[in-house]
Amino acid sequence: MNYKSYMLHNYKTLPQITNLPGNLIEAIDLVGSVLPFKTNNYVVENLIDWERVPNDPIFSLNFPRKEMLLKHHYDKIKGAVTSGASKPEIKKIADEIRLELNPHPAGQLDHNVPFMDGEKIMGMQHKYRETVLFFPGQGQTCHAYCTFCFRWPQFVGMDELKFASRQAEHLVKYVADNPEVTDVLFTGGDPLIMKTKILEEYIRPLLESDLKNLLHIRIGTKALAYWPFRFLTDDDADDLLRLFNDVKKAGKHLAFMAHFNHPRELQHPSVAEAIDKIISTGAVIRTQSPVLKYINDSPQVWAEMLRKQVKLGCIPYYMFIARNTGADHYFSIPLVEVWKLFRETYQLVSGICRTVRGPSMSCLPGKMQVLGVNEIGNEKVFTLRFIQGRNPDWVAKSFFAEFYDKAKWYTDLKPAFGEEKFFFQDELDMILYPDEVEIMDE
Repeated sequence: MNYKSYMLHNYKTLPQITNLPGNLIEAIDLVGSVLPFKTNNYVVENLIDWERVPNDPIFSLNFPRKEMLLKHHYDKIKGAVTSGASKPEIKKIADEIRLELNPHPAGQLDHNVPFMDGEKIMGMQHKYRETVLFFPGQGQTCHAYCTFCFRWPQFVGMDELKFASRQAEHLVKYVADNPEVTDVLFTGGDPLIMKTKILEEYIRPLLESDLKNLLHIRIGTKALAYWPFRFLTDDDADDLLRLFNDVKKAGKHLAFMAHFNHPRELQHPSVAEAIDKIISTGAVIRTQSPVLKYINDSPQVWAEMLRKQVKLGCIPYYMFIARNTGADHYFSIPLVEVWKLFRETYQLVSGICRTVRGPSMSCLPGKMQVLGVNEIGNEKVFTLRFIQGRNPDWVAKSFFAEFYDKAKWYTDLKPAFGEEKFFFQDELDMILYPDEVEIMDE
């Protein structure tokens, strides 16, 4: 199979597109001028059921829809295009809309970027004590774009919103200078969009530096779902697998963080073959996805996906709550509904599928897990717990919020039992805004 990416300017040449109604084509063009759009022939020919379009889940996962922009944003970009505005004028309006879509949720830009030698390192994030995220400059695109992606700002050409670094030596020095760091996560975009020789330039220095504190190297990728031939027939596929094996030989654990959002992404024979090859290198494949309306918002779909993953040798890792950015108004589901879906999914699968954790919000304080809805002292409450926290001492601590059936994010919640604030709030303020807290104390 030959790799080819269909971008906005030529997707209409696809034979499958010719039967789509004009209003759907218009929406792809208009929404795609604000949120990134990219697909490839593997997705188009193998994953989308064109008989079900526009309601096919993989079509919605890959192709923009009108409803993915709020009405006033859609009308604004449509007005600019239909009035004959110039490309720079359209881009200016698109950028204005993007800035209103919470492009960097959970403090990524303001609070996750680390310092080294007094300067910010814009190609890295360090939110949790043990784990550093690294954004290799050449890996800040993907084989195809997911319409829900919370990393959409990486792809829209606004440099002030983008994380990227080409300096592997910064990563090595930072890990060496921070002995509490045990994990480096290569992310993007998709690191596996890069040629192996480029990826090696980032990974091999970590291996050769003999960093005793570095135990795990993670690679976050959608390649197994969108381009499994990366591990099979690409001209450097064997080199990539050798690199994975060399991580193991160096005494480091390679965690392959695979993104699968629907069971159909697992059905092509090439996926099973690619998984076998990755596992044979000593890597462990962990899988994760948010719960997405119109894509996988049923326990039956999740149960099928988890069973397939385990059967193929993967370990289910996270069920996330869709992040509050981009098109989240289209994809997000109330917390209580996501919790019910998680619970019903657990009831449908055996114990070896229950390694999946969730439902979890990756929010400003950390990863919050919705444990359930309970009646305590005649009050209906959400029970929550930290899976990760900006302060490691918060991890595994439970707390309670007033029940609110329309809540979709932790900021929609209030502390239960008459408390003024959640237990972590004062400390969170000190971590994020130390200068402001000090002034208030004075």
